[in-house]
Amino acid sequence: MKPVIAIVGRPNVGKSTLFNRLTHSRDAIVADVAGLTRDRHYGDARLGRREFIVVDTGGFEPDKPTGIVLEMARQTQQAVAEADVVIFVVDVRAGLSAQDHDIARYLRAERKRVILAANKAEGMVHSPALAEFHELGIGDPLPVSSAHGQGIRSLIEAALADFAPDADDAGDGEEPAADAPVRLAVAGRPNAGKSTLINTWLGEPRLVAFDQPGTTRDAIRVPFERDGQRFELIDTAGLRRKGRVFESVEKFSVVKTLQAIADAHVVLLLIDATQGVTEQDAHIAGYILESGRAVVVAINKWDAIDAYQRQLLERSIEQRLAFLRFAEVLRVSALKRQGLGPLWKAIVAAHAAATRKLPTPALTRALHEAVEHQQPARSGRFRPKMRYAHQGGMNPPVIVIHGNSLDHVSDAYRRYLEGRFRERFKLAGTPVRIEFRSSHNPFERTA
Repeated sequence: MKPVIAIVGRPNVGKSTLFNRLTHSRDAIVADVAGLTRDRHYGDARLGRREFIVVDTGGFEPDKPTGIVLEMARQTQQAVAEADVVIFVVDVRAGLSAQDHDIARYLRAERKRVILAANKAEGMVHSPALAEFHELGIGDPLPVSSAHGQGIRSLIEAALADFAPDADDAGDGEEPAADAPVRLAVAGRPNAGKSTLINTWLGEPRLVAFDQPGTTRDAIRVPFERDGQRFELIDTAGLRRKGRVFESVEKFSVVKTLQAIADAHVVLLLIDATQGVTEQDAHIAGYILESGRAVVVAINKWDAIDAYQRQLLERSIEQRLAFLRFAEVLRVSALKRQGLGPLWKAIVAAHAAATRKLPTPALTRALHEAVEHQQPARSGRFRPKMRYAHQGGMNPPVIVIHGNSLDHVSDAYRRYLEGRFRERFKLAGTPVRIEFRSSHNPFERTA
């Protein structure tokens, strides 16, 4: 499982800037305004082979339990509860404050492993201003600059010191063992019918299924065998919008679900036909795509809607899940056992596509045929030349293309190549990642 790192601190110390630095994104809004972040914000990050989940939090004021500050404090407390390591961010230039003492006291009471990050320390690595933060009693402050990237690697190495790369990681690009079970995670919003579907597969009420959102609180793993193939079914807690997750019982649900998706070989995205494709469904689908998991989309409770609702739902799928066009979409009813046969065929096919071996000669021939059909566009005085391709990993399949001036290949042409490879090698149900590697002239003079 990926370790979870929560970033906490008082308002305006640079937590969101650090989050964006670690995730290589701009997902968290950053401005010189205190209290801009309110909800928890999750993101994926990597240091070498080690992958981890980062949680950004709002400014933490544990001793002001009123109004919006109370809800922000709850969000931070839940982030701390579900974290393996906490990065406590302080502001070197503003100095130590009473609020920093309050947060440190809370973190000590939680008995979490805490790394103290002294932010905004550019040019102050050996400054005596760092010494006062020893008063907090949670270890030596590590000087960093989130805005400039200084000291970030040392900070994360310290946070991940107790965690080794997961040798059983499904996304490590290696072929899974032949006798290993296929990990199938069933994900979706609360009350979409995930537990009911697994119970139907098992033929017994193994999981609690009730007509109330949030019945499942954790990721439940159940061994299962079908047609001689072993599976591990993972029933995940329904992902609500983060702003609506306040109950202490649910504090682990979100991160456990994200970890289960990242750890799976195939993810079944279950959508409630009576509710339609919501923004939250699209968020879950986006996370599945970012994780590189093979995916099958199942529209549950299909029998509970009329013809007009079905038309609206089909249109909604095309619009909101357009980035999952490679995934097969099936209509099922878990309660009435309708459509479950084709669903299993799609799951097995998606896993087979994600772990398929792509021979180098066949890939190179497919590449040359694609280029003959449509050449990449010239970029200034450069025209990309593609020479050969080979497989660089699986689950998801990675295709590495070698040639000259490949830095100038457009995104549109990358999508064109992806479509050609999908059609040629029947890669339905899995993301395909294409990497370009340009050869360089060793005799070319550099400035």
